[in-house]
This record gives sequence, C-alpha cells and structure tokens, in this order.
Amino acid sequence: MKKMTIAAAMTALFAAPAVHAQSSLTIYGIADVGLVGESGGSAGNVTRITSGPASSSRIGFKGSEDLGSGVSAFFILENGYSIDTGTLASANVLFNRQSLVGLRSGAGTLTLGRQTTPYHNALVAVADPFGTGYAGTIKNAFPDWGTNARSNNTIMYAMPESNGVSGDIAYSPGEQAGDATAGRQIGASLGYSAGPLNLRLAYNGRNGDTVAAAGTPAVMRGTGSNKLFAANYEVGVVRIYFAVGVDKGYNSAPLGNTSNPYGGVAPTASTDGREVLIGIAARISQGTLMASVMRKDDRTAYNQDASTWGVGYVHPLSKRTALYVAYGSIHNRNGAGYTVANNSEAGTGDRAYNLGLRHTF
Repeated sequence: MKKMTIAAAMTALFAAPAVHAQSSLTIYGIADVGLVGESGGSAGNVTRITSGPASSSRIGFKGSEDLGSGVSAFFILENGYSIDTGTLASANVLFNRQSLVGLRSGAGTLTLGRQTTPYHNALVAVADPFGTGYAGTIKNAFPDWGTNARSNNTIMYAMPESNGVSGDIAYSPGEQAGDATAGRQIGASLGYSAGPLNLRLAYNGRNGDTVAAAGTPAVMRGTGSNKLFAANYEVGVVRIYFAVGVDKGYNSAPLGNTSNPYGGVAPTASTDGREVLIGIAARISQGTLMASVMRKDDRTAYNQDASTWGVGYVHPLSKRTALYVAYGSIHNRNGAGYTVANNSEAGTGDRAYNLGLRHTF
C-alpha cells in the first residue's frame, strides 16, 4: 500500500506540468539558390551558383511552452547552410543565425542569446524594399555587416505594441576581465505603425576597446555608432521607402568585402559617414517589382563616396515558392571599395545580377 502511494505521488508530481502546460515545436526554413554573375572587380567576371542571394538558406527550430498566467517560454535555434555545397554557412558554428531562449507575457518579451540587432531588424522590416537581399540590397551602402547585424551574448527586451508604438533595447557585455565597458554593445529602436505608414528609429553602438593581456597592451578605440531613421508608406499598389543613416567611430561602417576587391591601394572603411536610400516595392500582376537608389557620403579625409542603384522582380509560383531576378550597380569614388552584395555574400565587383529560386518551409 505504501509503495502504491509513493508511486502515485511521483506520477502526479511529474505529470502535472504536462496536464496544465501547452507546448509546441516547429521546424522551418528557407532553401534559396541562384545564379550570380559579378564583374568590375580585380577578380574579373565571376559566375557561380550561390546559396541565398535573396534570403540566406537556413533551417530552424522554434518551440514554446505555456507557463500559465499569460506567460510563455520559447526558444529559437537557427542554422545557416549553403544549399549549393551542403556545408555550414559559418565554419564550426552550428546556430550562426540565432540561438536564444526567452519569456513572453503581456509586459513584453525578454530574450537571451545570439540575436539580430535592432539596427539590422529596422533595415529588414522598414528601410529596404529588398529586405537586405538580392543584388539591390541595402548592404551595398549601409553598414549591415558583422556585429552590426548580429551580436552574441545579448539580452534584449521588446515592449508590447501599443497604439502602433513598439520598441526594443539590447545589451551585450564585452566579457573582458577587469573592464565592464570594453567590447560591450548596446542597441535600441523605436517604431510607429498606423495603416499604410511605418516609421523606425534605430541605434547601434559597440565599444572597440580591448583590455591588456599577457604581453599585449590595452587598446582604446572608443565606441563606433550607427543611427538610422527609416520609413515606408503604401500608396495604392506601391510602397515608397526612405532611409537615412549616420555612422561615426571605429568599426562603425565595416566594408563587406575586406580583401581589396579592386586592387591597388586598399580602400579604408569609413569612420564618419552618411547614407541615404529612396526606393519602391510595387505589386505588378502576381509579382513584386523592387528598386532603390542609394548614396554613401564618406566625410573622412579619404572622401571615398559611392552611389548605387538596384532593381529586382519576384514572381511567386505558390505561397512558398518564387522565382526572382535582380541587378545592382555601384559607382565608387576616390578608391572606395563598396561591392554589389546579396543576402549571403559581400560580392567581388561593382556590378552583379541574380537569377534564382526560393522555397520556404
């Protein structure tokens, strides 16, 4: 009798959460592959099959559990892969795109782990008609590379949307012994949506200092920052885009291609610059036409400015499958090193086209 009582109590203890909590698990992803042609760089004409010109190929796992009282726990593990070779998009990194766990309630959402920055999210969701993909990507002029796009060891809080107002704030400690400032990153955004109008302000700041180590002195570089204002507005079948960026300080605007793509004297990444974008996305028949023009104003002594334009078209074959074509061009000045990129690659020259197929699952 006593054994039965203990067994019943243990069963009740471990079975109770399963009775009261609801959980879910979803596997999702994108398989995107395209023909990419590039020209204008020192590498000459380059033609290849590329994974993810429109949207980086990925496979992800996300799940949630209802904890009761309006609170839920959730996680996201997202891996980028190269569909053309079957390899990891980042060597020796399993979940290079996102790896986070969090809590969600009526008071907002709290997440911890590797995450996209508020600055990058604003570029994707509000600023760029290409959604940071294709040969017309905003990356051709705006600094959406490295830790500007994703940051490790990040704590992020997103407020619940109220009357069209939304916002978030992110903090990543530098994790350098003896100095709480060195290497830390802070980001934030504030948005407003009402009907056809979307507005977003975003900030990203990363301290470039490193503490002294054995045989290596400390390096003090200060904080490099990115400020962004983005807006889009829908008029009939056309959505109009506008964005302005301000970059200042060490590593605030890293170049996508750092291998001196044009030969000669290597270009210098700007530490004081401005960017502006004007673009559209128009519904044409079943598809979407995208276009933008951008200008990079380098305010350093190098004066390495650039102007760029891009155009693309996406034609859906179904709700999950689409064909696309895109073209981008850059005019560099005074030895600037900007290259026509896509969602997955920095590019090798000042002209490029994409022709591809994307499937979501």
